[in-house]
Amino acid sequence: MSISSFHPPVRTLMGPGPSDVHPRILEALGRPTLGHLDPLFVGMMDELKSLLKYAFNTENELTLPISAPGSAGMEACFVNLVEPGDTVIVCINGVFGTRMRENVTRIGATAVTVDGEWGKPVDPAQLEEALKAHPEAKVVAFVHAETSTGALSDAKTLCALARQYDCLSIVDAVTSLGGVELRVDDWGIDAIYSGSQKCLSCTPGLSPVSFSDAAIAAIKARKHPVQSWFLDMNLILGYWGEGGKRAYHHTAPVNALYGLHESLVMLQEEGLENAWARHRRMHNALAAGLESLGMRFVVDADSRLPQLNSVYIPEGVDDAAVRQQLLADHNLEIGAGLGDFAGKVWRIGLMGYSARMENIELLLASLAEAMQAQGYDCDAQAALEAARAQA
Repeated sequence: MSISSFHPPVRTLMGPGPSDVHPRILEALGRPTLGHLDPLFVGMMDELKSLLKYAFNTENELTLPISAPGSAGMEACFVNLVEPGDTVIVCINGVFGTRMRENVTRIGATAVTVDGEWGKPVDPAQLEEALKAHPEAKVVAFVHAETSTGALSDAKTLCALARQYDCLSIVDAVTSLGGVELRVDDWGIDAIYSGSQKCLSCTPGLSPVSFSDAAIAAIKARKHPVQSWFLDMNLILGYWGEGGKRAYHHTAPVNALYGLHESLVMLQEEGLENAWARHRRMHNALAAGLESLGMRFVVDADSRLPQLNSVYIPEGVDDAAVRQQLLADHNLEIGAGLGDFAGKVWRIGLMGYSARMENIELLLASLAEAMQAQGYDCDAQAALEAARAQA
């Protein structure tokens, strides 16, 4: 059997991630590889930390990219802050809250769940009830931007409640970093993780994390060793610490880190608040177009993620057939529903470099065509005009 080189087509990625990767980042990935202890690479690592602090709105010294995808960033937060026997309150309003719970139970801790309705933000009143009922709780964990539904929770209020009841907070910001307002220091977030492939428009495979001083103190006061050797922050700090001689921990994904560096340079050039505003503006355009096509959003407008748009599939329209037609005829990807929403919704991403008008126009025209092929009555031109009016 002879296998030749793999040459993927150029897709337009408008699913829940990854997003389109900007050509500047693709170019950065192809730069000459340096050794992971090379002084020039170490200097770039320090720049990466500063850029991540900017993106997270934090001065936390322990801010760095984990050399693995967002799921590893999640696990890094839990295995460092949670010990066997601890009680953790986990807010669940979608698929990714259930993954937080799974981390807690695997550590040997007790997960107390605050179960919310899918498509709704986490209810602070429900969280406070759980905190009152469980004074032994050590940590509160929740998803800021629930990728399975497109719901945005009030991280500032939830973290304030955690502090009020002497709990640390762990926050999933995989889909929120770079796309919506996020202020780690101002909101008192203790541990937070994200991913490189969403609103940062980098390739998948890296997970930015940040830990507060209170979180570091908790890590240092642990009675049990951190469950994971690879994700033990006490060890990783030896490699990612400021300046000086770096202790070998693992061989860093050098070229992938070039790409993340470039994506964060671009975020800094655009300006963080300008990036938030762009995502909101593009969402308004997409929403106007989709509603013109007769589609309904899962999430109410006041708690809707601009970068992850969940819409109900119209009655009589075949979910998989539409997505397959978009991919086959237009090289366009959108996401299927997860969990309770499987087969009921589409998840349409507007993340990072994907959040631009040409993508929205392609999506609206292609989606209308695919649904019309199944007998659904809609007007593509009217949808395009509605979107352009909001751009």
